[in-house]
Parts: sequence; structure tokens; C-alpha cells
Amino acid sequence: MRESEEPGQALKKTLGPWSLTALGIGAVIGSGIFTVIGTAMAGQHFDEPSIANTPLIHWLVYHSGLPGRPGAGPALAISLVFVAIVCAFTGLCYAELSSMIPIAGSSYTYTYVTMGELVAWIIGWDLILEYAFSNMSVSVGFAAHVLDLLDWFGVHPSLRWISPAYLPTGLQDMAGNNLYDPGWHFGFNVPAFLIVMILTVILVRGIRESARTNNILVLVKMIAILAFIFAAATFVKPHNWHPFMPNGWSGVLTGGSIIFFTYIGFDSVSTAAEECKNAQRDMPIGILATLAACTVLYGGVAIVLSGIIPWQSVMGDAAPVVNSLKRLTISTGSPLLHWVRLVVLIGAMLGMISSILVFQLGQARVWFAMSRDRLLPRVFGVLHPQFRTPAFATWVAGFVVGIPAGLLDIGTVSNLSNIGTLFAFVLVSIGVLVLRHREPNRQRGFRAPFGPLFPVLSIVFCILLMMGLEVLTWMTFFIWLAVGLVIYFLYSRHRSEFARAR
Repeated sequence: MRESEEPGQALKKTLGPWSLTALGIGAVIGSGIFTVIGTAMAGQHFDEPSIANTPLIHWLVYHSGLPGRPGAGPALAISLVFVAIVCAFTGLCYAELSSMIPIAGSSYTYTYVTMGELVAWIIGWDLILEYAFSNMSVSVGFAAHVLDLLDWFGVHPSLRWISPAYLPTGLQDMAGNNLYDPGWHFGFNVPAFLIVMILTVILVRGIRESARTNNILVLVKMIAILAFIFAAATFVKPHNWHPFMPNGWSGVLTGGSIIFFTYIGFDSVSTAAEECKNAQRDMPIGILATLAACTVLYGGVAIVLSGIIPWQSVMGDAAPVVNSLKRLTISTGSPLLHWVRLVVLIGAMLGMISSILVFQLGQARVWFAMSRDRLLPRVFGVLHPQFRTPAFATWVAGFVVGIPAGLLDIGTVSNLSNIGTLFAFVLVSIGVLVLRHREPNRQRGFRAPFGPLFPVLSIVFCILLMMGLEVLTWMTFFIWLAVGLVIYFLYSRHRSEFARAR
């Protein structure tokens, strides 16, 4: 922190509430709403009841398995509002920590400072999971939109090379004919793999997105969402909204656990705390305005989507918005919808490309930071001699994301992304309470209001959303953490910068 406050290192305080809100909307309006809304709305269904595929909270209450995860149905709009409220609590916790620790504002840094090396390792290992599976989800969704774009031009490639090898619910064509049975089949999602590898090459070369390019991409994404809402709203059939909560509050919770993916990125507002003109006033405005604006847009998509088609029909669909437009175009013969579908496709694909690029960059930088702290081998911190980027870490991150993206379906990978993110939010909220107890008089540029209430609510609601995820997701998450702890105690602990002191 002393280094960051030196004259040549201090950041200019130029951001006001409008700038922060624009930054937040740019980060949140991404690809999630175009991809995971289908699996959040319709859930997942399997032939036989299984504890592994049952939400944890259902198993704890009823001690029985379900044949899959219930969807929220049209009530997904309520799930979006609930998740936005949870994100508001967590975002204010991020804002408090980032105003105290303005060093590469991330949960890895915050936990390192507040709770030490072991917890920092856990959160760093967790961030690897979060970034990797976030981009796997987006890559699978991108591949589905590539398929739709080819279909718009009348090109129909073999599904074997554009669908994942693992299909938990099988695969059907537009007419409902069964193409693949549930389980593994011979195939590979080539577009999902290729987009990750192409962007990996770009990141190794060190090309950065300019602020102007980001603004253009954000504008295109918002136009795509608004085009869908206004064009499709005239074709809504109110009977599709009945029953509004087909699976009750259980469906609303599990739907929220999945749709949480759409809000990943809102915390970018809090990382700019050091550059705020008045952090005490502007930070909560920026966070809450971002979440309010995005919730209205996302809620509009959820309401319209569930109104134009039966909510059950988007189960397992990685491109539910554009596919629903295709069905609507076929059934109505509307030329307007034909062109709206193209606009939505382009907006969604540009949003996905920018999301993959930013999260792949972030994942490589987390590995680079952990290597710099000697928690990972030094090879992850090696810079390219010409481009001065962490080339090895970037290439490894590319293959770690690209290969599973070609094999797995969107429901499987989005679950793991969400549990990783929610776990990180829990630790950040705990960090706020720890620092308030340990250093109550330390200067804070921003302080979450109402004492410990917001951090505690953030912890409780994040854990509640985690419990809406499947038992199998929890098992995989604990296995991931166990592997990470083995690596830490056998390797990292003996080579970190604190090893000599110990």
C-alpha cells in the first residue's frame, strides 16, 4: 500500500456515480443472460431420481433425491431480483475492503491481507475454478450461437462437431426428434474450443481492449437485449405464465443459484474505489444503480422469454433467447423477427467474446499473482520475452478452459462457476467482519452501513444460494478444494515468501 501511494503510483480520483454505473453495467451486461437463462428457467431432468442431481437444500430437508434440478419457470424474474439484492450486500462489502486495500482489488488480495496465506491460497484456488468454469459456460453458449448464426444463413453442419460430448438430458432437433441419448457420445464442441484458443493467442500477444471498444460492445449488447424485449413482447401469450411458480420457492431458489452467473462482474465497480471522487457517496450509488438497471433489463428478458414459449422447452438450451426467436419466426412468419434474431445473435456473440477475453486475462493474472507470491511454481510467472505477458499461464489457462468446453454441457459447467463465485463472496464478507474487529479505527474510504448487518446478510444469502446447487456440484467443489489443500501443504507452504519465517 505504501508503494501504491507514492507520487508516481497514486491513481487519479476522477470517477463519479455516473462513471461507476456505466462501468458496472458494462461488466454485468454480458453473455450470461443469453446462455444460462434456459437452464435456470427450465432446470434439468434425468430419467431416475438421484441424490447427486438434487439441490443440497432439498436433500437436507427431505432426505430424498429428485430426478434433476427444478427450474424457476416464469418466476425467474423473482430469482433475478433476489440475486440482485444479495449482490448489493456483497458489493458493499467489496467496496469497504477495496477502499482500505487498493491493491489490484480482488478477493485473493483481500483475503491475503485479512486472513493470511492459507485462506488466500484457498480463495486463489477457488478463483481458478470460478474463472475457468465461467468461461467454459460462455464458450459453450458461444458455440450454440455460432450454430444459430450458421442456421440463419442456411448452413447446417454435423451436430457431432458442434455439440458437447456429454449430454445429461440428450439432444433433440427443432421438431423434437431424439438425436442423442443422455450420457457420453462421440463428438466435440469445436467452436467452443476454437474461440478460447483464438483469444488465448490474442492475450499472449498482449492486445488490450480500449475504453472506446468496451463502450461500443456494451452499447451493442444493450441494443440486442432491448431489441429482443420490444420485438418479442407483442407475441407474448399470457397462458405461458401459468402457473407462475411451477416449482414453488424451491424452484425460485435453485433458479437464482444458476442465474447468479449473469451478475458475475458487478464487483468491478468496487475495485475502482481508489479512483472515486467521493467513495463514501459514489460507491453505493454506483453498485446499487448498476444492479437496478441490469435487473430491469434481465427481468424483462425473463418475462418476455417465458411468455412467448413454454418455459419447459428451453431445458438444456445454451442459446434460449435466439432459439426462441427462431421458433417464433417459423410459427408467425414475421420478417421483423427474422432480422431481430440476427441483431440479438450479433450482440450476444460480441458480448461473449469480450467476456471470455476479460475472464481469461483475469484467470492468467490470478495464476501469475500466486506464482509471484511463490504459492505456484515460478513458471506461471514467466513473462514472454517479446510481449511481456504471462505467456505460460495464459496458454495453460486456454487449454484448461478450451478442452472441457468441448466436452461438457452448459448446465454442468455453470453450476461449478456459481459455487466458486459465491464461496469467494462469503470469504470477502467474512474479511470485512475480521478487519472491523481487528482494526476498528483504521481509516476507511467507504464503510458498509448498518454495522455488521450487511456483511452478515451477504454471508447468509450467499450460503443459501449455494445450497440451491446440486449435491454433485458440492461434492466436486469439495474435491477441488481438497486437491488444492494437498498442493498447498506439500508444495506451496514450503516455498512461499513466508516459508523462511516459519
